[in-house]
Amino acid sequence: MFLDRSILGRMAPGATLAWVLAIVLAVAPAPAGRAGDGSIEDMQGRPVPVPGGPIRLVSLAPSLTETVFALGRGDWLVGVSDYCDYPPPARALPRMGGLLAPNLERIVQARPGLVLVTAEGNSMDGVTSLTRLNVPVFMIKPEGIAGVLASIAALGRALDAGAAAAALTEEIQGKLAHVRELVRGRGRPRVLFLLWDSPLMAVAPGTYIHDLIDAAGGVNVVRDRTAPYPRIGWEQVIAWAPDVIVLPQHRQGEPQALPAQMLRAWRTVPAVRTGRVVSVPSDPIYRPGPRIVEGVGWLARAIHPEAFPPVVPRDAARTAPR
Repeated sequence: MFLDRSILGRMAPGATLAWVLAIVLAVAPAPAGRAGDGSIEDMQGRPVPVPGGPIRLVSLAPSLTETVFALGRGDWLVGVSDYCDYPPPARALPRMGGLLAPNLERIVQARPGLVLVTAEGNSMDGVTSLTRLNVPVFMIKPEGIAGVLASIAALGRALDAGAAAAALTEEIQGKLAHVRELVRGRGRPRVLFLLWDSPLMAVAPGTYIHDLIDAAGGVNVVRDRTAPYPRIGWEQVIAWAPDVIVLPQHRQGEPQALPAQMLRAWRTVPAVRTGRVVSVPSDPIYRPGPRIVEGVGWLARAIHPEAFPPVVPRDAARTAPR
C-alpha cells in the first residue's frame, strides 16, 4: 500500500451522471478501442482499450503525471489533478479536480483518450463513472518499490514508451543500488515515520513508505499490520524507543518540528535525546514515481547521516574558505 494522497483532494462537487452523459454525447470522441486500436491490461488485470498514436491523456495523480513526463509523453497531457505540480510544466496544465473528487465535467470536456489513475489514491466512484461514460481508465497499483518499477513498465506499454520505461527503470535500480551500498554494514537504526503529529499517525508494514525505510537502511518500529497508517499514542512512542523520528514537510521548504510539549514527554526517547528528529521533503517519499530514489536518499540521510557528505547551502558554498 502506498500514500499517493500526500495532500487529500478537496471534495469539489462533480457533475451528475446524467448531466455528464449529455456532455459526452455532445463533445466526447468515439470511445477508444476503434478498429486498429489495441487493448492493454492495467495493473488491476483490466483490459483497457488504448488508442494508437499520440493520446490525449488526463492524469489524476501527481506520481502518474511525473511518470508521464519522465517517459517523454508530457506533451500528451491535456489535464492533471489539482495537486500535480512537478515537473514545473505540469503546473500550467488544466486542473481536473482532486484525487478523491475528480471533476467529471472538466475531464469529459478535455476529450481524453485515456485517463490515468491509481488504485488506492483515487476515488473508485470516479473511476466507475468514467468507465460508464466509455472513457478508458488505466489503473496503476504501485505496491512497494518493485511495484513502482512495474508501474513504470505498465505506463510504458500503454503510452508506447517501452524503451524509455526500460531506461528509466534501469536508472532507478542503479541509483537505489548505490544508496544501499552507502548504508550497507552501518547497522539498522529503529525508525518512526510520523505522517502527522495531531493526531499521531505512523506507517506500518505493507505500506510503500515501510519499503523505503528498509531500502534506506532502517527498521520500522511499527510491526503491527492491522492498519496501514495507524493512530498511535504518546506512550507507544516511548515504548518503541525509536533511534530516529522522521517528519515529512507538509509544505514545501518548511521543515516540520514536533511540538515542545511532545518533545518534553518524549525526552527519554533515543531520537529526542540525541537530536535525531529529522524533517524531510514529503513529495519524493509520498509519490511512488520516478523520484523514488530522491525519497530513499532523503530517508537514508536521516537514518545514516554519517554515510553522506554534509549539505552545504549554496550561499555558504560561495563564501566558504578554500
